[in-house]
Amino acid sequence: MAKGGEGKVLVQNKKASFDYFIEETYECGIVLTGTEIKSLRMGRANISDSFATIRNGEAFVHNMHISPFEQGNRYNPSDPTRARKLLLKKEEIGKLLGASKQQGYSLIPLKIYIRNGFAKLLLGLAKGKKKYDKREAEARRDAQRDIQRALREKQKIPR
Repeated sequence: MAKGGEGKVLVQNKKASFDYFIEETYECGIVLTGTEIKSLRMGRANISDSFATIRNGEAFVHNMHISPFEQGNRYNPSDPTRARKLLLKKEEIGKLLGASKQQGYSLIPLKIYIRNGFAKLLLGLAKGKKKYDKREAEARRDAQRDIQRALREKQKIPR
């Protein structure tokens, strides 16, 4: 499980909570080059379409776009969406492998942040929502908004 007290959030996948039920979260490190971490610290990354897989006992994140660093040198990676290795413990990888094999479960990156000078990725074990689940969540959110609006209106009435 992820530990509390995360550092500065650099990138967040806001669409994940709308499209998936997040069952568990795991904190993992990311293997990056020097220019990628500089670009990431500037907030020039996108994880909205990314996902994670487990191959040969190692976890990788795919489709995570980190823009090339403008002042970068020859060590700038040529492919901004290359697969990047995730650093997890062996037991966590085993749990995630078993859970992701189940029907409907995926490994979705939720956010990237800096903790103690290292880039960390919050990986969520997620189950996809159906269309009716999304409508139900939206209706619940609208009802909550109406309740808050009514309470504000009630407080505005002069006595």
